[in-house]
Amino acid sequence: MRMSTKGRFAVNALIDLALREAAGPVALATISARQQVSLSYLEQLFSRLRRDGIVESTRGPGGGYSLGRPATEISVADIVSSVDDPLENSEGQTSADGLSQALWLRLNSTMLQHMAGISLQSLVEEQKAQGGEIEMKPARRAIQPQPAVKPVRTTAPNSVFAFGRSFAR
Repeated sequence: MRMSTKGRFAVNALIDLALREAAGPVALATISARQQVSLSYLEQLFSRLRRDGIVESTRGPGGGYSLGRPATEISVADIVSSVDDPLENSEGQTSADGLSQALWLRLNSTMLQHMAGISLQSLVEEQKAQGGEIEMKPARRAIQPQPAVKPVRTTAPNSVFAFGRSFAR
C-alpha cells in the first residue's frame, strides 16, 4: 500500500480543520487557500469524509465543516480508508517482482495497523508543538448597506420629436 494523494490531502485538511474548529465550523474555501488545494477536489474528499461520519457540515452563513467525533477517536487509517478507493489500495500489487500476493496483503495490513495507531489529535499536537500562529477566523469584510442611488433628472429632450418641440416654445 502506498499513501495516495487523496489520503495525504485529506489528512492535511483534517489537521487544518482540527486546529481551527474551536472557533466554529471551518469553510472549505479557507482550507483550500491555506493548503493550496483545489476547492472542488476538497469538496469531493469531504463528501466521503462526511459519509463516513468523520466530519459534519453546517450550512448557511458562518457554516463549514467540523469534526464528526473527537480528534482522539479519528485515526489516520480512518481518514485514508474513507477517501481512498479500494482499488487504489491494491494498485501496484502485482507479482512482477516475484513477490506473492499474500506478501502484499500482509504489508498492506501492517501499514493500516500502523496508521490506526496514529490519532488525528496526536498530529494536531505535533503541529502545535512546531509553533507558528494559528489563524482562527479569516478576516471578513463587514457588509455595509449600499447608499440609495437617486435617479438622475434631466431636462434634455429624449427623442428627436421632443428636441424639435423644444425649439417651438
